[in-house]
Amino acid sequence: MSDPRLSRIRNFCIVAHIDHGKSTLADRLLELTHTLSPQQMKAQVLDDMDLEREKGITIKSHAIAMEYTARDGREYQLNLIDTPGHVDFTYEVSRSLAACEGVILLVDASQGIEAQTLSNYLLAREQGLQLLGAVNKVDLPSARPDDVALEIEHVTGIPAERVLRLSAKTGAGIEEVLEHVVADLPPPSGRPDGPFRALIFDSKFDPYRGVVALMRVVDGSVGVGGTIRFLSTGKTYDVAEVGRLRLGLEPQEVLEAGQVGYVVAGVKTVADARVGDTIGDARAEGLEPLPGFREVKSMVFSGLYPIDSERYEALKEALGKLVLNDAALIYEPETSVALGFGFRCGFLGLLHLEIVSERLRREYQIELIATTPSVEYRVLLEDAEVLVVDNPSSMPEAQRIAVIEEPYVLAHLLTPAEYLGNLMKLCQDRRGIFVSLDYLEEKRARVAYRLPLAEIVLDFYDRLKSASRGYASLDYEFDGYREGDVVKLEVLLNGESVDALSAIVHRDKAYEWGRDLCAKLKELIPKQMYQVAIQASIGNKVIARETLGALRKNVTAKCYGGDITRKRKLLEKQKEGKRRMKQIGTVEVPQEAFLAVLKVDR
Repeated sequence: MSDPRLSRIRNFCIVAHIDHGKSTLADRLLELTHTLSPQQMKAQVLDDMDLEREKGITIKSHAIAMEYTARDGREYQLNLIDTPGHVDFTYEVSRSLAACEGVILLVDASQGIEAQTLSNYLLAREQGLQLLGAVNKVDLPSARPDDVALEIEHVTGIPAERVLRLSAKTGAGIEEVLEHVVADLPPPSGRPDGPFRALIFDSKFDPYRGVVALMRVVDGSVGVGGTIRFLSTGKTYDVAEVGRLRLGLEPQEVLEAGQVGYVVAGVKTVADARVGDTIGDARAEGLEPLPGFREVKSMVFSGLYPIDSERYEALKEALGKLVLNDAALIYEPETSVALGFGFRCGFLGLLHLEIVSERLRREYQIELIATTPSVEYRVLLEDAEVLVVDNPSSMPEAQRIAVIEEPYVLAHLLTPAEYLGNLMKLCQDRRGIFVSLDYLEEKRARVAYRLPLAEIVLDFYDRLKSASRGYASLDYEFDGYREGDVVKLEVLLNGESVDALSAIVHRDKAYEWGRDLCAKLKELIPKQMYQVAIQASIGNKVIARETLGALRKNVTAKCYGGDITRKRKLLEKQKEGKRRMKQIGTVEVPQEAFLAVLKVDR
């Protein structure tokens, strides 16, 4: 039974598929509770990153506290967390759910339940959270609120008549949402009199005050002047400030059990305030860590290199700060012959890679080159030595290799039955091995395949969404290594290998991959003063070639008539100059060319 002191608190988040109206609903809730003044209000007020506003998506979870006086006359404290909807940011959602007791599951009235809706519902159910179903955009001419409410009942078991109908754009039905949050979602559980324990669900770096850890207080209370301990590292700090999360940070004297807020304790090292860690009272003995979040699964590994090598230290520092803000990002140092010093980073998907690169560019002014994504291969050499290779440049010569093993995953795809054929064809094309097929209900099937991880790291998600109109969802787990016929595909510019453009691909797909890549590079590399040969090769065998023509300058334009030998002399001089230039010149490869590798059709 919840403590009476906690009965007026509700912690909840809004989850939905991308573009189903989460941020707009959050705006209406803030307006109705008068949390922000009319001058502070703007569309998608919680999406405070430029990138979020430009792309119209939520990238980071955002927490904000509201006060609401319900119809029963009581005042409640509501802590809302707005979450991302894109599949690449599922990890953000899982962290937000750990700080809540209830979830508003929002579904677009014209589109119905989609992949992320289902995925987020399963995440919420795993954590045992109370669900509140809601159908948004009922004001649209194409809205089917009753049909969508039945879909929600079918998938989640929430009776269709209890599913809320609302329009976040017009404000219809918003007050009902707040009344149901107060009535149907449970108050937080915890021991207000116990020793202080809190869960860090997010954190950000302030250059003046150090790490600002966003936390959900589970037991006890924390105030200014107290001493806290991070349970994973054992380090202790004195609390300088605690407070609630409004549009900015609102300092308070004390934060109590059940509340969501922040703590500043002069933590200067970003690694000390890990997301998912438990903070406790430094004086309390034998504190148990709170259950953290699920482990993040990196899908795409890519090298990030500063274009200006002197910015390496700045990149290292920037990645350290970004990891604090984005726990799904992992990185370790690596070097490249062509690009110098950089970092090998793990991402959740291509959108995640794009967002991280863009944030490094905008927030830390670091111009980057990203290399071809890859996975880890196990290479067994003729002398029985085993190497782990995650970078094409470290692949040994073909004659030394006995066997190459590639990582496989066991993938579960959840899809409406009508798209089953499309998805099975997609998996077969990606060298999938069929495992099982079963029907969860008449119109929804679950199919399992063993797939090479390399085949799903790039555009598998995009293809999956295309083949199923966005309805299918994918989950996978590592399933060991299997022998594979993979080769290292090198890209040569005028005979010089560019290791950053090399890739490890299956032999059956190497020719198409090489041909498409050469064609793409021909479009993207600017013309030089001399001819450039763009070649793709496996070992010593060139399998594809494109020729980038030279920039032409009419050196005979100044000759008006006269002897032909004068023109010939000028042309010979130009030809010799181009030959010399080709020997000592290096071809500048633009950033777009490296990104183009990601988009080569597999």
